[in-house]
Amino acid sequence: MRKVIILPNLFTSASLFCGMCAIFHVYGNNGAGNVPSHHIEQACLLILLSAFLDVSDGFIARLTNSQSFFGLNLDSLADLVAFGVAPALLAYHRLHGAVPTGAATTVCAFYVICGALRLARFNVQATREESKKFSGIPIPGAALAVISIIWVLNDMPWLESRLEPFHLRIEPILAPLMVVLGTLMVSKVPYLGLKSFKLSNRQPFEILVTVVVVASLLFLLKERLNVLLMAGIWGYIGIGVIAAATRLAIGHRGRANAVVHDSRSHS
Repeated sequence: MRKVIILPNLFTSASLFCGMCAIFHVYGNNGAGNVPSHHIEQACLLILLSAFLDVSDGFIARLTNSQSFFGLNLDSLADLVAFGVAPALLAYHRLHGAVPTGAATTVCAFYVICGALRLARFNVQATREESKKFSGIPIPGAALAVISIIWVLNDMPWLESRLEPFHLRIEPILAPLMVVLGTLMVSKVPYLGLKSFKLSNRQPFEILVTVVVVASLLFLLKERLNVLLMAGIWGYIGIGVIAAATRLAIGHRGRANAVVHDSRSHS
């Protein structure tokens, strides 16, 4: 290999840079000690920016017809840092002291390993086929789900005090959610992607209305971007799980009806 496509790989490198900066904001100068609240917020924003750059590099590569095996692997390496290691370290910092250290270490490591497996499986599949749907939640989606919770807890510390009379804490819930997200990444639950959406093609009128509504919500709720992000990404995850469970139930019911019909026909 003597030449590479520059533009999409620059976006991928920028995404990796943002992921590293997010890590530095948490562990650069303060070690594993107390991290200022604004550092946590900046780290979450950097991972969000990294997700935007990750979507942009794929869009630019498809727009300019400059997809390459080199770019595919560089993108996976960047994603593992920005959406695997960075959110896992943020979660570990948040879980430290709220759950046993061994549990925090295990769930965060499990999340990163599942992310690596997810990316490796995607690379193998991408060399054979191009699908409009993802098999398992994509790792940027899992990362945004993690940081949305951390961001809301960091921005609204009064949530914990409101739940104290009920002997409830939000932070320990993050540990099992990391396991759920890791499992969903390596699962075969189908999730819609952006590959089939092309601005140059004609789209249903409802798509334009949806884009306008989303843009309006982003403008109106820009002061509560973390809440909007949490509602959107967890809604996306929930819809995928519900749709997969519904298809599984319908398929099981269909097989059961077929067995009953077959037994009756033989009798």
